[in-house]
Formats: sequence, structure tokens, C-alpha cells
Amino acid sequence: MDSIKEKESRNLLDIVSRNFEISRGHPLPLGSSQMRGGINFSVYSKNASSVALVLYIPGDTKPIAEFPFDPRFNRTGDIWHAFIQGLEQDIDYGYRVDQHSEFDKKTKRLNSSYILVDPYARALSGGEIWGEVANEHSNNGRHRQYHSVITDDNFDWGFDQPLNIPLAETIIYELHVRGYSQHKSSGVKYPGTYAGLIEKIPYLKELGITAVELLPINEFSEIDSALSNPLTGEPLLNYWGYNSINFFAPKASYAHDNKNGRQIDEFKTMVKAFHEAGIEVILDVVYNHTAEGDFRGPTLSFRGLDNSTYYLISPETGEYFNYSGCGNTLNCNHPVVRDLILDCLRYWVTEMHVDGFRFDLASILGRGQDGSVLSNPPLLERIAGDPILGKTKLIAEAWDAAGLYQVGSFPSYGRWAEWNGKFRDDIRKYVKGDFGMIETLANRLIGSPDIYQDQGQQLGQSINFITCHDGFTLADLVSYNDKHNEANGEDNRDGANDNNSWNCGVEGDSKDLKNTKEIELLRKRQMKNMATILMISRGVPMILAGDEFGRTQKGNNNAYCQDNELSWINWSLAKKNSDLLRFFKLLIKFRKRYPVLTDNISKPSETDSDSVIWHGVDPFKPDWGNNSRCVALQLTAPSGQDSDFSDIYIAFNAYWKPVKFKLPELPRNKKWFLKINTASVSPIDILDNGQEIELGNQRIFNLLPRSTLILLAK
Repeated sequence: MDSIKEKESRNLLDIVSRNFEISRGHPLPLGSSQMRGGINFSVYSKNASSVALVLYIPGDTKPIAEFPFDPRFNRTGDIWHAFIQGLEQDIDYGYRVDQHSEFDKKTKRLNSSYILVDPYARALSGGEIWGEVANEHSNNGRHRQYHSVITDDNFDWGFDQPLNIPLAETIIYELHVRGYSQHKSSGVKYPGTYAGLIEKIPYLKELGITAVELLPINEFSEIDSALSNPLTGEPLLNYWGYNSINFFAPKASYAHDNKNGRQIDEFKTMVKAFHEAGIEVILDVVYNHTAEGDFRGPTLSFRGLDNSTYYLISPETGEYFNYSGCGNTLNCNHPVVRDLILDCLRYWVTEMHVDGFRFDLASILGRGQDGSVLSNPPLLERIAGDPILGKTKLIAEAWDAAGLYQVGSFPSYGRWAEWNGKFRDDIRKYVKGDFGMIETLANRLIGSPDIYQDQGQQLGQSINFITCHDGFTLADLVSYNDKHNEANGEDNRDGANDNNSWNCGVEGDSKDLKNTKEIELLRKRQMKNMATILMISRGVPMILAGDEFGRTQKGNNNAYCQDNELSWINWSLAKKNSDLLRFFKLLIKFRKRYPVLTDNISKPSETDSDSVIWHGVDPFKPDWGNNSRCVALQLTAPSGQDSDFSDIYIAFNAYWKPVKFKLPELPRNKKWFLKINTASVSPIDILDNGQEIELGNQRIFNLLPRSTLILLAK
């Protein structure tokens, strides 16, 4: 039998010797499309004077053929197109674009020396090896030369369909594809890949989450950082990936099998496996800027095709508007760019079967072509009303890097949910003991009606989180007062300064102190307090991967450039902190068991209602004063909803001394049973569903400092 390499060599020789013929082709669909007898190519460029299609043998940097498009026959409006007869799938391509010399190059920036990526390419070649330096033929310095890959959509999905889990029943788990299994402790066969993530599905299913939210998996250049770690001298990488080169293509280096576009199949296999386990896949997408940056950045695709269409640019100076904080801003509400984004979203839903999207700096999607904030943004409205996306989860990071903050006012059209940044900040402040947080805590517990009530949004549209990829981990929130980002090479200037964290008495590691045990117990209690508040609050909870067993970044709150053990999940902590992991698992089971935790309930000002009663240390007497650090609420299940309980009593004590709570009286046939007491150690800090312990004293509970109590009436 012939070897695989011999077969590939013969195929490549066949490509080189094949006679290609170019004809007019079709302007739609954009991108490359397989048709009978060849491939159709279509690309947008309004300002080009000439466009040429450049073909490559996969893996080679020198072209084998170049086809100039005749503007008389190969152009319809602003779309350049051609059909290449005799061309098959096993070939890569790019575009060479030039402009008339009289065009204003400050804003147009077309340059025929660059080979450009097709914005509609479904896969890219050139970035298969993570961290590999740029190849010698790149015109972009440190950046690689990427080529577009011709692909097909053949994949055996079987009966797979998006799961359409109701938002109210969703529990999101944010993770980084590479970092989740790259650490040697992960024990997977293919670390750092989509395939490696499949091996972790049994763990995720046992944890109880319903959706994974993947940090950017679109093709990006991790080597575009010029910084080095001053502590070790090692070069730093753009690890998070918020700098897309192409919005359709899954990142090749995240796939174990990534040649000739096979990263698409590996991604699809991963999605199919998640769906079989009952877990949805949400993508973190970055439609606010690209990897091309400002005028100093590389020309990879959009800039070279039609700079003034794809980016917000000053017509007077040619400077890029920088609402993203990353050098450029995508011109999202230009009709061509709107269509690109919509086509991309539909592709990920129809062909890749993803279940939702989290939009990075989504407020930029509501800016007009002059940068102004639109009252009725056409892109956001079209996404919300698109029939293909009708069941897809849409989550906005409702702010941008230029000071626009729209939490509670983001144009939702009844479809968009929001990352609730105020939930994050307020819960951190309350748990560490800040003054004046009790009424704010109450609002966050019941879905932040003070934020959303005037916007016509459902209270469940709040995506609640305390930690995410950006900022401290949960363990670091209780271990550090200040950020420690020295390893990022920016003299600790980067990253947020307002972390609302408390180190419980000592900064960082406490293992050499006399009171180490006391500090570690307090830190775990505080983590349990925050986890409990997150899981019992109305809205959609989101957990940061690794928080469930105390992952640390050693106080680094901006680890975007740390592709090492600082960012990777250390799975040995799951065993070391098994008590914390157990707490998270049972907490998630508790939330799923009792729908009353996700039902609409009243605002704090409405002291008594059918579903909630607010208490203080005395029943029916909540203290909303500035000095108060204690509150309790009683949730009542609707009649007939549940047969084994009637009420849930939840008490919070952020004070540094014990507080006696008088418990509300129950009917004679009911008693209070202990569900959660974060002041206790495992296994009595939380009890499994059905294993709750009857309280000996049904009248008073002495709640220890900085702790949370949950009782069930049964």
C-alpha cells in the first residue's frame, strides 16, 4: 500500500499540473463555494482598482498560480468574483488587492504586496502550531502569513440539534479551550484542544453545569505580543485571543487534527459530544475590533480589502476610532459589515450547531458609522429579530472601552441578556463587609429589578457572575487586596485597581503563618458565601472554570498574556480542595431542585408578597440601614409546585461577630431543616437534597461571623 505521504505528493503534483480556467462566476454567496467542476470565489472591495486570486499548495508559502480579475467581467457592483474550473478542495488561497494611485491612502490603505485572508473563509492555514513564530514570507513582521482554506460542510451530525435549554434553567461555565486541559495534571490524551475538552465532559456533567462558554475560538494570532515576562525573560503571548483575524474560522492550533481545515470537524465533534451530554456550547465572539490594530498593526484581511468600510475612521485624519481599547473599532453598522456579522452568526448556528453567543464589548455594536451611540441600532435589532437565531442565546457585555456603560439599558428587543457587572461588584463589596450594601444585596438576590425594571426586560435576563476570565479568580478574591501583575511586563500598571477584594488578613499565601488554618478556613467560608449568593440569586449564574476547587492566579488580575501554569487549570486542586468542589456540586443540585429560586419575586421595598418575605434578625423586620450587614428572606413555593417543602429561609451575616436570628414560625406540621451553613466544615456545610438535618432549636439560630444560612421548611 502507498504511504499517506506518497498519496499526498501525487495529489499535489496533480494540482500543479492541472489546467485551470477562469470564468465570470457568481457574486453570491461570498467566500469560496464548491460547484460542479470547480470553485467559485467572491469577495467585497469597493475601493479596489484590481483584485487577484492567489492559489497555494497547502503548507507552501509560494503561490502556484495567480488569477487577475477583469473588472469588466469579474465584478458586480462592489463584489469581485470568478469561477475557477478544474479547481478542487485541496488548495489554499488569498487575495492581492490594489487601488488607484489617486485614492486617499490615509483611509483606504490598499496595498498589493499583501496576501489577504478572505473574510468569509471557513478555515485558515498558517497557525496550526501554537506559539510558532511568523514564517519568513510574512509581510507583517512578527505576524504569520495566513491563507484561506477551501472546505466543505460534510459532517455526520446524526440527530444532533441545539438543545434550547431555557435561560432560567441555564448554568454557565466559562472556560479557555487551551487552558482547561493543557496542564500536565489534566490527564487528557490531547491537551489544549477541542478533543481534550471532550475528555473533560464527564467531569462537567457531574459538576452540573448546563452550558460551557468558550473564550474566543476564532482564528487569532497569539504571537502578536511584543512583551516579555521581566521575572523570567520568556516571551508573552496573547493567550485569551480577543483579537480575531477571521470570524468564521475555528482556531487551528486548538485542534489536534488541524491540517486542511480538519479543525472544523474536530470542533463539530466537540459540540456533538457536549450536546449528547446535555450541555450547550456558547461562544465568546469579538465583533468590536480585529487583530489588525491601528496604523502600526499588520494588514491581514479587512484593512487590505476595504479599510474605510470595515473600520471606524476619521475622514479628516485617517486615524482609527478606538472604542475597543485595542487600536481599531469595527464599523458594525455599515451594511456590508452588518451582513458579515449576521452571516457569521447564522453559520455558527446552522453549520456548527452552537447554542449561543456572548458578545465582547457589545455596546460597540450599537455605535453608528460616526461612532455615535444609536437609539435604535440596526445590527442589534437584526440579530434580535433574525429567524435563524430565534432560539439562540444572545448575551451582551453591555459596555465598551470608551466609557459607554449600558447595563440595564442595552437595546434588548426582548432577546438580549446582559453580563451584570453590578452584580459582580456589589456581591464582592457585601461579602467583604462594606457599609451600606444590604438593600443592594437584596436587589441582586431577586434579579436586580432596580437595574432592569424600566427597560421592559425580564428579570431573568441578568447574567450573574462574581468572577470571569478578566480579573481575580474566586480564590484570589479572598487572598489578595491588590493586583500582582508584575509578570505581565507592564510594571503592574495593567489590570483593574478596583477589585473589591479582601485577603482575610494576609496578602497571598498564608502557609508559613501561625494562624494559617484560621485564615484558610475564613477564605473558604468567604468563597462559599459568594458561591451561595450566586446560585440562589434570580438570573443566570456563571462560574469561572476552576473556581469550584480554588484555582489561583497568584494575584494576577489580567492574565491575558500568561500561557503557562498561572492560567492553566491545575487539576490536582480538585483533590486538594475536594470539600469546596463538593460544595459547588451540591449547590448546583440545590438550585436545580427548587424552581422557586429562579421564579420572579418582589423588590425589597415590597416587604410582603406571595413569593417572598424579608426579615432581619427579627422576623418581618428587615434593617435596610447603612450600618446593617444582616438580612434574611423567606421564599414560598407556589401551591402545588413541590410536595416535600413549603419555604426556604436564607440568612446572611457579613458582620465580624455572631448574630442571633429569630426564625419565623411555621405551621404545626412543618419544621426547619438545615440545608447550608457556610460556617461549618465539610460535610455539614451543605447537605444533599433529601439529607437535610432537622434543627434542634426551631426558634433561634446563632449565625457565626461572615456566613450564610439556608433552611428548608418540611
